[in-house]
Amino acid sequence: MDKDMDISVSVVMGSDSDYPVMEEAVKILKAFEVSHEVFLTSAHRSPDRTSDFARKAVERNVKVIIVGAGAAAHLAGVIASQTTLPVIGVPIDSTALNGLDALLATVQMPGGIPVATMAIGKAGAKNAALFAIRILSLTDAELRQKLDAYIADMARDVERKQEDLVKKIRL
Repeated sequence: MDKDMDISVSVVMGSDSDYPVMEEAVKILKAFEVSHEVFLTSAHRSPDRTSDFARKAVERNVKVIIVGAGAAAHLAGVIASQTTLPVIGVPIDSTALNGLDALLATVQMPGGIPVATMAIGKAGAKNAALFAIRILSLTDAELRQKLDAYIADMARDVERKQEDLVKKIRL
């Protein structure tokens, strides 16, 4: 973590094996030119490191934390319990239960410990970044314009696919 850099979003994961999923969030943040960092910590294997990260995120001017974790997936809840920043959880499908265990561990927070929970896997990581961007765009007009353009591009893509489908069916 570079203390001199202004980081808007911190992308946190419990294991380096989670990166192929969480990379989807990083790709979106890069595409929107949102300052971000990637941070590895574990609620179980490095609890002091996790607590230190969570407690210092506000003073480092982080705005939103995206957390990916698999299996027991306590990481998002542990971080949310130690910061007032918005925390977005991404359940990782890393066990024989295909991420259902991580989903339940992430979404079932006790009252007072909010974690916005996304879908399991890559779609969840992508949506976590887009949700973070929506939060940031509340106070950033330029980012809001980029988000509006992204949404319009998705709609145009559906229209193009419809046209391609009609052409394909007619042949």
